[in-house]
Amino acid sequence: MSYVTDIGIDLGTTNIVIYIKGKGIVLKEPAVIAYDRDNEKIRAIGEEARQMIGRTPGNISGIRPLKEGVIADYVMTEQMLKYFIQKAMGRKGFLKPRIVISVPSRVADVERRAVVEAAYQAGAKEVTLVEGVVAAAIGIGIDIRKPCGTMIVDIGGGATDIAIVSGGGIVLSTCIQVAGNQFNESIIRYLRKNHLLFVGDQTAEAIKIRIGAVWKNRKDKSIEVKGRNVFTGLPNSVVVTSEELVDPMTEVANRIADSVCHILEQTTPELANDIARRGIILTGGGSLVEGMEEVIKARTGIDTITSEYPDSTVALGTGKYLELMG
Repeated sequence: MSYVTDIGIDLGTTNIVIYIKGKGIVLKEPAVIAYDRDNEKIRAIGEEARQMIGRTPGNISGIRPLKEGVIADYVMTEQMLKYFIQKAMGRKGFLKPRIVISVPSRVADVERRAVVEAAYQAGAKEVTLVEGVVAAAIGIGIDIRKPCGTMIVDIGGGATDIAIVSGGGIVLSTCIQVAGNQFNESIIRYLRKNHLLFVGDQTAEAIKIRIGAVWKNRKDKSIEVKGRNVFTGLPNSVVVTSEELVDPMTEVANRIADSVCHILEQTTPELANDIARRGIILTGGGSLVEGMEEVIKARTGIDTITSEYPDSTVALGTGKYLELMG
């Protein structure tokens, strides 16, 4: 039987991605809320809220209800989920959907219950949770039911989930609070120290996407960055190259690589042989930083590839998980 209201959700720290069975990816928006503290009301959610941050009066604050992939603000998460689910479903918003939501592999039971309850309060008929790395493996097209090891490194916004998947489940895993946001922070610190330029998180994110790199053999690129002078507070701009960002950003990449190596050191020889033969697979928006494949390969000696649609892989996997459910 086909359920037209089946929904898969990648509940990310930075972005929410929604998949609807039969339609594919229908929504991808920032996981942020613009909140009016004076009136205690939500002014905007998603992309509209992101555009308001830093451009509105002080009483309007940007709230990210998800931290490191888990719920930090239950009430706001519920409101955000309800808004995105209704927006994704459109005219079918009055129907109660079945929902599959991805969560980090090491998320606590209390946090799992919070995600489930928020989804029910947002209007779900049924709620199923699936580990993000499992969803990523399914999204890539791997048959996780086979007894063959696959290593997934899902670099999100607030956390990186690293796991070896085999025989229908997770054999080994870890979740570290080092991911895309830490790349942004490294850029902000570098610009402040070396160019006396203060920039916000959105500018750092744009720099990361356009010229961010963690491997020096890449072609050097440059952009003009506008911000505020640290001493005078006046607007200023500087030209920044990808080569000068390699060292500060590589510090973050190496912390991820350390955790990858730690998981590999704990695995069995049989699974290690599978991974050496099949390679390590990167996914998540943070894997798009130029040179991540090279850093992981240099540290592990194992071929490393990035999934075809890294920032949508988990959401695609939740959709395929729905299809496996029937």
